[in-house]
Amino acid sequence: MEIEFLGGAREVGRSAVLVDDALLLDYGLLTGDPPQYPIRDPEPDAVVLSHGHLDHVGAVPALLKGSRRPTIHWTPPTAELARTLARDTLKLHGTSPLCPFSAEHVARLGEVEARHGYAEPFTVAAGGREYEVTLFDAGHIPGSAHVLVDSGDTRLLYTGDFHTDDQRLVSGTTARPDADIVVCESTYADVRHEDRRAVETRWTERVRTTIWEGGTVVAPAFAIGRTQEMLLVADAADVHPYVDGMGVDVTRMLRQHPSFLRDPEAFRRATGGARFVTGRDGQRERIAGDNELIVTTSGMLAGGPVRSYLPKVRSNPTNAVTLTGYQVEGTPGRELQDHGRMELNGRVRPVSATVESYDFSAHADRDGLESFLADYADARVAIVHGDRCASFAADLKNAGFDASAPELGDRIEA
Repeated sequence: MEIEFLGGAREVGRSAVLVDDALLLDYGLLTGDPPQYPIRDPEPDAVVLSHGHLDHVGAVPALLKGSRRPTIHWTPPTAELARTLARDTLKLHGTSPLCPFSAEHVARLGEVEARHGYAEPFTVAAGGREYEVTLFDAGHIPGSAHVLVDSGDTRLLYTGDFHTDDQRLVSGTTARPDADIVVCESTYADVRHEDRRAVETRWTERVRTTIWEGGTVVAPAFAIGRTQEMLLVADAADVHPYVDGMGVDVTRMLRQHPSFLRDPEAFRRATGGARFVTGRDGQRERIAGDNELIVTTSGMLAGGPVRSYLPKVRSNPTNAVTLTGYQVEGTPGRELQDHGRMELNGRVRPVSATVESYDFSAHADRDGLESFLADYADARVAIVHGDRCASFAADLKNAGFDASAPELGDRIEA
């Protein structure tokens, strides 16, 4: 088995791993200005997607250009999320050469897709070979999967993104299928997460205190996974937020896939108590002046409805902005987190509202990665999807693992 790394090697974004020049695992993009795509345009016979985040599925419709029609395998939530993300990309960049696909390519997804549940092996034909592929619950977001590819001679485990601890939305992964080689994400290889219940307690106390004092809380959140997690945390504290942005559509969609949720009844209660924002008739302006919690995209403040709320709440110290996810260097969220200011309406403005960060990560931390990989001490390990892949691979090598951190374009034989 030959494995080529077209993206996600020593970086976070544009994940793409090509097996035997024929079977593609993920095909994402790296957000930025301009967006970056995998380093070359493959022509696979089949594609298996790990989960519905932009850095793993964002470029998939581009695989359907011309006469190409590779079969695309994924879980039902991933299928729906990929379409949601593709439509959003078209809305942002559809008339620009920065977008490598059109609405026609997105529509073609329905012609070539095959949907699968967890732990249900299926056969994939690619490059004149047959592979047995099995998806296992990765505990990252609804529908996220570890991908096990068995060629008959070699068993490759592609972890995708995963979490070993329970979240309210999904349970942590417990899958440890036998494998000869593991391609493992390492997003938080240098971090140890704070206890999740302690994070929830601090966040709900901030929300309650701010509202009691007469303020408004804006909680920027990623539309996929994080928004829904925050609704569950809020509901457990008997807080019923407004929800705005792409997270509204994602939340409604996930209600149609209860088998991919940790507690479908809790999710039903939380979403039933939330108030979905339409944005019509000055609704956002009115809400921004209320003593309410507003969960809204985008999670890094780069766009979306959050840009409507921040000018209204920024100047009052009684208000609060609670950052619920990692803020990438160079984003408005990182500027606000580090310096208490951000660009609004073309001007850099100070933010007097309380700004706090909370670790609601859906990725395994250093302890989680090590506990997962402990079951693969005899396997070959390739570390990807991280800012410090090489140093984590070196640590694993020192601990006795056959570990490496491939670079973009590298090919390895397994």
